[in-house]
Amino acid sequence: MLDQLFNPKSIAVVGATPKEGKVGNALLKNLIAFQKQEQEKGRGKDRHKDSVRISAVNPKYEEILDVKSYPSVIQIEEEVDLAVVAVPAVNVPEVLEQCGKKGIRNVVVITAEFKEAGKEGAKLESKLIRLSDKYDLNLVGPNCLGIINMHAGLNVTFGKSIPAKGNIAFLSQSGAFILGVIERSRAVNMGLSKVVSLGNKAVLDECDFIEYLAEDDETEVITMYLEDIRDGRRFMDVVRQVSKKKPVIVIKSGRTEAGAKAASSHTGGIAGSAETLRAAFQQAGVVEASSIDDLFDFSLTLSRFRSIKGGIAIVTNSGGPGVMAADAIEEFGLEPASFDIETIENLRKLEVANFYNPVDVRGDADSAKFGTALGIVASDGGVGAIISILCPTAGITFLQAADYVLDWNEQVPIIPVFMGGETEMETVERFKKHRITNYFDPMKAVKALHAVAEYSEMREREYAPPHHFKVDKEEAKRGIKAEAFKVLKAYGIPVPAYGIAKTAEEAVEIANGVGYPVAMKIVSPEIIHKTDVGCVKLRVEREEVKKAFFEILYRAEKYTSPRRIEGVLVQQLVEGGREVIVGMKRDTHFGPLIMFGLGGIYVEVFKDVSFGIAPLSRKDATEMIKSVKAYRILKGIRGELGSDIDSLVDVLLRFSQLSMDFPEILEADLNPIKVFEHGKGCYVIDFKIIS
Repeated sequence: MLDQLFNPKSIAVVGATPKEGKVGNALLKNLIAFQKQEQEKGRGKDRHKDSVRISAVNPKYEEILDVKSYPSVIQIEEEVDLAVVAVPAVNVPEVLEQCGKKGIRNVVVITAEFKEAGKEGAKLESKLIRLSDKYDLNLVGPNCLGIINMHAGLNVTFGKSIPAKGNIAFLSQSGAFILGVIERSRAVNMGLSKVVSLGNKAVLDECDFIEYLAEDDETEVITMYLEDIRDGRRFMDVVRQVSKKKPVIVIKSGRTEAGAKAASSHTGGIAGSAETLRAAFQQAGVVEASSIDDLFDFSLTLSRFRSIKGGIAIVTNSGGPGVMAADAIEEFGLEPASFDIETIENLRKLEVANFYNPVDVRGDADSAKFGTALGIVASDGGVGAIISILCPTAGITFLQAADYVLDWNEQVPIIPVFMGGETEMETVERFKKHRITNYFDPMKAVKALHAVAEYSEMREREYAPPHHFKVDKEEAKRGIKAEAFKVLKAYGIPVPAYGIAKTAEEAVEIANGVGYPVAMKIVSPEIIHKTDVGCVKLRVEREEVKKAFFEILYRAEKYTSPRRIEGVLVQQLVEGGREVIVGMKRDTHFGPLIMFGLGGIYVEVFKDVSFGIAPLSRKDATEMIKSVKAYRILKGIRGELGSDIDSLVDVLLRFSQLSMDFPEILEADLNPIKVFEHGKGCYVIDFKIIS
């Protein structure tokens, strides 16, 4: 679909101008420069044959920078594959109309002053969207820097520099950020294949480009800077498929909700946009970068290798940094290498300070001894990657040591941590030529390896479709409006026996039915946290029911109008078990964010919780439960019997389906859920819905 966008044979620059400093001038100059460069790469008399044809569009000129200029794209005699537009915002809709009539399918709108500029700009952008729909245009932008295809010699931007050619694609919502990345990529020798400035994403967004790049033979890694993800569900579906083939690395800004309205439920109080993104990225298979350094480190490392087949070994001439690296390996949950007997014996013969992992060749070792140790470790079949740490001691020559790293890197991936300053610059440049990043900080080296391990694990993960239960949606719909526990019962989620009393006499009748002692709670949409206002009574015996009923009503009427009180819930008292919480907060872009964790009144204090995006698969639900610290307690410790984990998985799956079926539910808490010993199930004790 987007092949002509990145590989056009003819381009029209609409808004081209001979005036220095103007965007239309810079665009035309960049295209001419690339055209000449490609022509020079041609052969003999036919060298002009396959070069990109460029046309200028500006009614004021017949020729601009030796390029023929036309009054409009309509007047261009030949077919045009791509139009790049740099005219005032008010004129852009007219240009799109002309492009549509001319049959130009691909348009890059550089012009700003659209929705980012306010109400009038948003109206103009809506026109662009309508025209794109009308003529089936692939529109990039507006308000963007443009696009680059290094493998086709195409620079449709107004930037001053271009990246080196490589296998990493970069998408960004910020045009200025692209310019910084290009400069940095040249410094670290990170070659780029395609560069796309997404701009306002009026028509084409990151999902369209991810799908295209998945099939692009010139791209091995897809890297992105995003400020918003409008269609979160599509993003997850697309990345889930593409990440099986290629790493997708994302750095996302705007992850906090500063200034947002405080949420009413426990889940709403804990779950913010950062938690939503983390859950979505993990389920989809995104490698998340938390800094610009991470973005480069992860991209470069994953462009070298995508899996670690064995443990991580450390070879160093300094004990301190070696221990730091070992600590980081454990902190990131990576597997340290365990050497076989032959490796240990060979290292022992080499007379190193430590012949286990980390291997310390001592500070007096020369480059040859370091290289020999590196080779011994690289030959061990249980080693999947090596962190080689060198400090600039008298016996070490960095260039000679680098030769050993490059030699053994063919056998097993090696991450160098050559901790020098000016003395290592030539060595660093040599590593760059082989797409190897040198680190000064061992922690960063381990972090890059963790990204590889994380991607490898996500790529191998099998996607399981969500389980679908037979439920009574009509009964649930009635419950949302009137009685919350009916919703759970309609979805097969276990609740204790209960009834809602309007009078004290009804309370006694219900209590007699469910059996003593009972629990009693206010039912009111205005009172979410009932315990906080004294509207909960536990272990109520027969003679106490009426008194408890009136006390609950009295306290409730201090906080809300009697008209907003629906009655008093009289419930079978469930004692024992362990308390957990399941909750939901609906995200605008990704949908229901499901939470699981330690329950009860302290959930917001301890925040021992995990998150997943609905609809959940059985594996998703199981992983959510296993990822909280309280899982060790749920499994059973010191001879205790484990809790019924299967019943909690079932609740998560049914609640996930409920969240998908009823988009009007904005937040909800099942808190506490009391879970009993294995095989004895669980009960939802309280349920809050905010719609």
